[in-house]
Amino acid sequence: MTVYDDFAARIRTTQTPLRIRGGGTKDWYGQALNGEVLDTRVNSGIVSYEPTELVITARCGTPLAEIEALLAQHNQMLAFEPPRYEGSTIGGVVASALSGPRRAYAGAVRDFVLGAVLMDGRGEILRFGGQVMKNVAGYDVARLLAGSLGTLGLILEVSLKVLPVPLREASLRFEMSEIDALRRLNEWAGQPLPVSASCWHQGVLSLRLSGADAAVEAAQRKLGGQALADGEAAAFWASLRDQTHAYFNGGCLWRMSVPSHASAIILRGEQLMEWGGAQRWLKVDDAAQADSIRRTVAAAGGHATLFRGGGKNVGVFHPLAPAVAKIHERLKQSFDPNGIFNPGRMYAN
Repeated sequence: MTVYDDFAARIRTTQTPLRIRGGGTKDWYGQALNGEVLDTRVNSGIVSYEPTELVITARCGTPLAEIEALLAQHNQMLAFEPPRYEGSTIGGVVASALSGPRRAYAGAVRDFVLGAVLMDGRGEILRFGGQVMKNVAGYDVARLLAGSLGTLGLILEVSLKVLPVPLREASLRFEMSEIDALRRLNEWAGQPLPVSASCWHQGVLSLRLSGADAAVEAAQRKLGGQALADGEAAAFWASLRDQTHAYFNGGCLWRMSVPSHASAIILRGEQLMEWGGAQRWLKVDDAAQADSIRRTVAAAGGHATLFRGGGKNVGVFHPLAPAVAKIHERLKQSFDPNGIFNPGRMYAN
């Protein structure tokens, strides 16, 4: 009897909801946790890796650290830079769809999902997409799993596109206001500059350049600014990626997603801005401002997520529009008709 048979038997015979869980590193993310734990770590291992094809396929319980160590041997990477929480599994990486500093310039988790093997609420195995970039059959369904937080089914395997590590990286810093930072970031976005990350916090704009030697050196000469030592730069961007930067300590943390051209968002609390202005963090004392935050962000053309801390009774994720909510419900019903997978993890049932 295989591990897939064990999963199927448990799904088909369960009388209670199941909480799909790998390393448990994101238990704090989303609404309340419900159901008996279905541990995915028994389903671990790399199925295939073709460095020349830039594709890796792994089982859901495979540690992220194991995958990144293998990719590093071939000077390749997961370009969306998922947070490296200790114990993270690749299934959790896809299900949570959390991305790091490079996301706005390289793409989101869903953009790198080529295919997936899923076990649905009936215990049946479904295959979507493929293991090469030219095979796009069912591609959008595989992408749909990114950010689903395990509510659609148990991800058994996932195939991801990987990219080469840049030949050269350099980081620059500029002292400027938030308004000036937004203006400069939008100006630079329209120019052929090898920008791969940006962050504004407390009057300082940090910029990372990645690419060929000539391109990075030319950009440095054009932009000016203060150059960071390689070690300092690597530590800074890693602290943002893994959310170990001092900014992320304490308080109630909101993640605001808005158009990069949106002006400064005026709200009480400390802000940090990434992704060329498209992702803005807000740290406040509690979640009492939820309605005000969401109204302000919606007016700017975006949405706000209660990322960490605060009372989840205000709703972690931005409320869905009625039409979108119906699509959400139909998808859940199609993949998980009995509602056994991670119930209420995204939106209260």
